Amino acid sequence: MRQFILQIIDFFYRPFAKLMPLQTFRYLACGGGNTLLDIVLYFIMYNFVLHKQMVHLPFLTITPHIAALFMSMSITFPSGFLLSKYIVFSNSNLRGRIQLFRYFMLVSACILLNYVFMKLFVEYLHIYPTVSKIFTTFFVVCFSYLTQKKFTFKVKSSEKLNLF
Repeated sequence: MRQFILQIIDFFYRPFAKLMPLQTFRYLACGGGNTLLDIVLYFIMYNFVLHKQMVHLPFLTITPHIAALFMSMSITFPSGFLLSKYIVFSNSNLRGRIQLFRYFMLVSACILLNYVFMKLFVEYLHIYPTVSKIFTTFFVVCFSYLTQKKFTFKVKSSEKLNLF
């Protein structure tokens, strides 16, 4: 499956080869696909599963736009990790469990950023939830790419590896 995904992405990379490195293109392709999945799932969860209604839990009531956010992320978290690990940052030499833990920390920060931006856009600026999700996604994707490249899936130099 990995080879099939790489062949498709790399085929479309050719026209962009002079504009950006292959890794950046792969991130945009995988991240874009996962983000599109997230937005579609969010729209479905918000409009058709939750019917724009509050979610009442025993000790907490959650607004539908926030509940839909968490519902869509429960699917896109594992798909995003697998795409990042095996397609985009496959040259990382960090252990898988360290990558997963760091990815979890990154996603936690992204959830917090999503929550803050969604609250701001929907409840204070009164922007429609799906449009707010698109704006929020733009900011969070930029943060996510830089964090994944420099922290979650970084490549340790061989000199540092030999010291330990």
